[in-house]
This record gives sequence, structure tokens and C-alpha cells, in this order.
Amino acid sequence: MKNYMTFREALSLGTAKEMEADPSVFVFGLDVPDHKRIFGSTRGLVEKFGPERCFGTPLSEDAMTGVALGAALSGLRPIHVHIRVDFMMLAMNQIVNMISNLRYMSGGKLTIPLVIRAVIGRGWGQSAQHSKSLQGMFAHIPGLKVVMPTTPQDAYSLLRTSIRDDNPVVFLEHRWLYDIEGEVDERLTVPLGKAVVRKKGDAVTVVCTSWMNVEAHKAAEVLAKRDVHIEIVDVRSVAPLDEEEIISSVKKTGRCIVADYDWSYCGFSAELASLVYNRCFGSLKQPVERLGFAHVPCPTTRPLENIYYPSAVNIIRTVEKMLGLEATDLSGESFYSYEHNFKGPF
Repeated sequence: MKNYMTFREALSLGTAKEMEADPSVFVFGLDVPDHKRIFGSTRGLVEKFGPERCFGTPLSEDAMTGVALGAALSGLRPIHVHIRVDFMMLAMNQIVNMISNLRYMSGGKLTIPLVIRAVIGRGWGQSAQHSKSLQGMFAHIPGLKVVMPTTPQDAYSLLRTSIRDDNPVVFLEHRWLYDIEGEVDERLTVPLGKAVVRKKGDAVTVVCTSWMNVEAHKAAEVLAKRDVHIEIVDVRSVAPLDEEEIISSVKKTGRCIVADYDWSYCGFSAELASLVYNRCFGSLKQPVERLGFAHVPCPTTRPLENIYYPSAVNIIRTVEKMLGLEATDLSGESFYSYEHNFKGPF
């Protein structure tokens, strides 16, 4: 059955479907059952499944992540929600030293069917302690899977796949995506570790994570007016990574921009650029370009945020540089519009 819904509604529906199918699935975390319901992404769950399977927790990230680990080891399938990825840092001992290692250390005898959902990225004025993404950090740790859905369909399908996985999955959701709308086929499954070409083109491959897909589509719209057609590849899964889809696209276009929604320095974009160089060296017409956060803590003011975060404008200018084109007049274009849908930090 296909329905048209928002990203937040797709997350709620995907969770409900898995909770209906498997009584061992439950969801918990700070503010999960409160009136805002994690940007609406857990709406309706406590009413349907009760407070034993959908409940809030104290503000104690390390302890609650330990509860999630214990539940997973005991045969349950917890979904633990961190309303900010920044505060997962308070649970890093559990995540890095325990959750990621125990299946390996037990020789596969233990399974850790745990999904850790976390909100990432830009709001307005969220500043340095509420704006991180950190997918590169989590993907660096063996034993963790890292997923970054962009569309309502992927929010629904990838969440269901993650819940069914017997390994720990870090599921990262950009807060501006919650208002994105799209068609969702409830029967469609999407495996982890599979990238997808969102838009075909021949000029430059733009490999994107999370919100950068939205920025890339805006860039593609502007560039198409000059008959420049970029190919957009949505990574979707940082770990495991679909190398073949990315390499195939770069070999076709001969040019690559990695637009990662995270810091560039020592980040996932560096890993991906290295991969492209290693496997596409003979096909590359120019060096790989990387776009990401400026290497400073996130600022608070809007003008500085617009410099700090990579955007459609950065993609357009980078494509123009790679192709030797004069700069497009962008005075008539509308950028930075999605923040108007963001109603506040919760």
C-alpha cells in the first residue's frame, strides 16, 4: 500500500509496523512519549502500545544506553532515541567499548539488535552543542552500522530494516528532513549498505549524505538552466558503504564532489575521496572536491551559520570551478528556505 506522508510520519509508521510484528520491539528515550514526541516521529505509539513499550527516561545518556544494551542482550529489540546526537558523547563508553564489540568478542554467540536514533544537524541558533552529525566518528568504529535516510520512503524502510538487524545501528535523522513529504510504499524493503542515484547526469557526480541531498537537488535545478546536469548519489548507509554505486557513477562522469553533512577534516568525505582516487584514478578528469562543515565549532548567528554549513551555493560554485564556467547570477534564486518549517528545538 502506498501513502503520501512526511518524513516524521514515516518514522512513526515504520516503528509501529515493527512493534506490531514483534512484541520484543520497544522504543524509549528522553521525551519519547511527551507532547512533542521527538518532532512528531513517535506520535501515536504510547497510545497504541502502552507505557511499557513506549516510555521516557531520565536525562542520563550513559545509563539509558546501558539499559538498551542490556535489553538487546536479553533478547529484546530496543529503539533508543537520543534527541541530540551531541549528547550521545555521554554514552561513548557504552557505544564504543561495549555495544560495538560484544558480538565480535563473543565469537558471534551474542547479538545486539539495537537501534540508536539520533537527531543531527542544523536548526536555527542551535550553536555548538546541538548541531553535530558525527557519522564519520561512528562509522570509524568497527561493529557499528551507520544509516542516514533522506526521503520518507527511506525513513520508513531503512528504519524497519535496522530494527530487524542483529547488529547495532546508529540511525541519524536531520531535523529539517522531518517536514519533507513523499510517497511511501509500505511493502518496500531497502537493505542497509545500498546507495541510490537520486538524479542522473553526466557533468559531475555529487555524492551526498543526509541533508546535502536536498542542497544538491537545488544546485541541480539551478545548474540545469545552463544545461549542466549533475548526478546525485545518496549514500544512505555510511557503514556498510556501497562502493560500487559510487564508483560506477564517478567513472561515468569523470568528476566527483563529496558533499558530506559533517566536518571535512579527518571525516567520511576524506575516506570517500580516498576510495574514489584508488578505484577511479584513470577515469578522473580533475581532483576530487570535498564539501563539509567549516573546521570550527558551529556558530549561533544566521550569517555565520550560512558560511559554516555547506549549501547548494557551494555545490554550484564548485561545479562551475571544475567545469571552467563563469559564476551563475544567483540573485533571483531562493536558498535557505527549509528553516521556516523548523518550529523550535523540540
